[in-house]
Amino acid sequence: MSAVLVTGADLAPQALALLAGHEVVYAGKTPTEDDLVALCRAHDPVAIIVRYGKVGAAVMDAAPSLKVISKHGSGTDTIDKVAAKARGIEVVAAVGANAAAVAEQALALLLACAKSVVALDARMHAGHWDKATHKSLELGGRTVGLVGLGAIGLRFARMADALGMRVIGFDPFAKNLPAYVQSVDLATIWRESDAISLHCPLTEENRNLLNADTLAQCKRGVIVVNTARGGLIDEDALLAAVRSGQVASAGLDSFAVEPMVAGHPFQGEKNILLSPHIGGVTSDAYVNMGVAAAQNLLGVLARHPVAA
Repeated sequence: MSAVLVTGADLAPQALALLAGHEVVYAGKTPTEDDLVALCRAHDPVAIIVRYGKVGAAVMDAAPSLKVISKHGSGTDTIDKVAAKARGIEVVAAVGANAAAVAEQALALLLACAKSVVALDARMHAGHWDKATHKSLELGGRTVGLVGLGAIGLRFARMADALGMRVIGFDPFAKNLPAYVQSVDLATIWRESDAISLHCPLTEENRNLLNADTLAQCKRGVIVVNTARGGLIDEDALLAAVRSGQVASAGLDSFAVEPMVAGHPFQGEKNILLSPHIGGVTSDAYVNMGVAAAQNLLGVLARHPVAA
């Protein structure tokens, strides 16, 4: 029975049912490269389902039977795709499986920023009543700029449109956009957006896309939301922009280094809302991503049968 290595501690029962013909091996919630190399040497998996940790050349070389690396989600930046291609290993992703979950998290962060949800809650619990002094931001009629118009970005765009927002977006690969999304260049995103939400994969070309220069081009008081990848933002530049008021508030679900450790400069900043990269973590998305990851790897194995 050939093995499938899961770089996590569990997989949805519906996904396991699809993999019934394989031995499923779990690496745990925080697998190191050494852990994955050791498991690959011990089990020689034909497939790896990537949940946590990184899969690079050393892991691939420890599994000579490896045919496919399947992401439990849509972002494949934790997989060395160049090394995989050089070894004839296919990389597949569960694109769209968590789109609803992540788009809803982005909307929650946008609304929380615009309506000061966290700050007002803390003030109320401390016994204050700020009705006479507080004004929230109304999103209707304002412009939201989306970077990335894939399954998640378009789902978020539909919700923003329903709020009465003007939706502009940048994505050089997007085609057949709905009428309520205006395709623009990045310069227009920075210049015209009252809120910016990131929905693109992380690449070497767009690392630190939001930096001191691009943030300075934005409207003063812009809201920044990131449910994509932390590396898209220069965190020092964002912190400075929040403290100066150039960015009114930021709602962040992903970070340059994860998990965030104690003492991170974002901690304690009242205008930065934080969540621990859980945008795609819902009961429904867990099943959808597991099933899609299993189906994707089985599809590759069907084209490249493992020798008996």
